[in-house]
This record gives sequence, structure tokens and C-alpha cells, in this order.
Amino acid sequence: MRIGTWNLGGRWSADHASLIARWECDVWLLTELRTDVSVPGLHLHRTAGLMGPSKSWAGILSRDRAAAQPDPHPATAMVHMDGFRFMSSVLPWRSCGPAWQGGTLADKLRVTLTVLRPFVDQETVWGGDWNQALEGPEHVGSLEGRQQVLELIGESKLSVPTSSLASAATGHRAVDHIAVPLTWDVDAACRVAASAGPRRLSDHDAYMVSVDD
Repeated sequence: MRIGTWNLGGRWSADHASLIARWECDVWLLTELRTDVSVPGLHLHRTAGLMGPSKSWAGILSRDRAAAQPDPHPATAMVHMDGFRFMSSVLPWRSCGPAWQGGTLADKLRVTLTVLRPFVDQETVWGGDWNQALEGPEHVGSLEGRQQVLELIGESKLSVPTSSLASAATGHRAVDHIAVPLTWDVDAACRVAASAGPRRLSDHDAYMVSVDD
């Protein structure tokens, strides 16, 4: 199985669709996707609420039809497929504002993870824009937030093959991640430049994980 994640940044074009088609993922855990996103041959479930006038918080594209589930959090989409739960999340960021409960960024993340915790276990594939590096210097999230995410990952018996990958920002580690059950063998994890020639398609690159489940 190949799983991808990509923060589309609210953009969509034939080039975006081409990148998604070219990498032939079985499942895409998308974030910040425009409401007109549609890919022939793939099924899409998105969050009920909107991040902006024409942008959903998160969505899940899948080759096989999945059973859509109620959003466990307004910024998380969830489906059941082949006996596993798939979740795509946007987690809070430094300028996310008062719509997210909590004072500091670490507080906002703690509140969000508390809501998501009942849905994250050893039968979960969880990804999206976590706004949090899990290794190296921290430029986007917080070290306290990193520890919170890692604790949840450890308790849930998941692994995060994207942790060591770079981001689109030079010298920064990825903040977009894919977590899979520890029992799955990870064949490969890679970063894909989100560009069409010299033009950036998003300020986030895409990430892929290939697994044997």
C-alpha cells in the first residue's frame, strides 16, 4: 500500500491533479483542500466544516470506497477501510487564533490531542499537517508539543516514517506526517517536491510512505 499526505494550501489545478495521479497512492491524507477538488477514479471524504470560504480542513482520497465517519475533531477527517481507521488532521499552529481552545500553542495542541486520543490506536493510519517537527530544531511547533505527539504515537503503537524527512524550507524537518501501525513493514518513505517546473504548487511538499500491511 502506498499512502501520501499533502497540504494543498487551498490551491487546485491540473498540475495538482497530475501530481496526485502520477504517484498512484492508494490513500491520500490531504489538508487545506479546496471545495472543488476531485480526482477521477478516487473517492473523497472531507471534513464537514470549512477552514475558509472555499477550503476544507482535511480530506481523504482513496482508491477503494471507504466508510465515512463523523469528524472526531473539526479539523480531522476520518474513514474506515479494510479494518483500519484512516485520519487526516490539521493540528494547531502558532498563529491559529482563538478558534482553537487553549492559551499557548502547547495548550491548544494538548486540547486537540485529547479529543483525538480515543481514535488513535494500533489500527489507525494517521497523517496530515501536524505543524510539528518530530526531530531536529523546532521552527514551526514547540518542543513541548513534539513531546505530546510522540507520547501519543508511542502509546498507540504507531511509527512515523516521515519524521526524518526534510521540509520545503531549507534546514527544516517535515511537519507533514504519516503514522502507521508498528506491525506494518515500511518499505520506503520519501518527500516529493510540490512543484511544476519553476512554479510551486503549495508551500508544503508532499510525502509518501510505502508499506506491507
